[in-house]
Amino acid sequence: MFSKTNLISTLVGAVWSYLGGYLLWNTIGTPLFEGHEGTATGLWKEAPDQVHNIIAGLIMAFAFSTIYSKLANNGHSISHGATYGLLVGLFVGFGERWYDLAFANMTDMTGAIINGVLNLVFYCILGILTSIVYNKVKSA
Repeated sequence: MFSKTNLISTLVGAVWSYLGGYLLWNTIGTPLFEGHEGTATGLWKEAPDQVHNIIAGLIMAFAFSTIYSKLANNGHSISHGATYGLLVGLFVGFGERWYDLAFANMTDMTGAIINGVLNLVFYCILGILTSIVYNKVKSA
């Protein structure tokens, strides 16, 4: 669990989480979400709490990498990582986030679909990066 490979994968994943999250949801997503917000007000902070953003990215990347290491069976190909990432993206983006649509006024159906697609892309790239690290870095 705390192998060199897993820790390096966690760091790579945390960097992608921070930069990719900004790229996908802020740069690309903001104009796509425009007009698809729900009626909830005061939901988003003007400026995110970067310390907690980084901590969340580290936790998520560690869990993602650790689960990947248990399921990979030493098959660390890019396609294997992409498939794993797509499944996690499906779970989070179209599973977990669909609950937001059902229980909160955060977004409309189009916004939920946009968020689901962004999650698929995000986790697919994370899976690819994770598989590359596991393929290139060998734990002692």
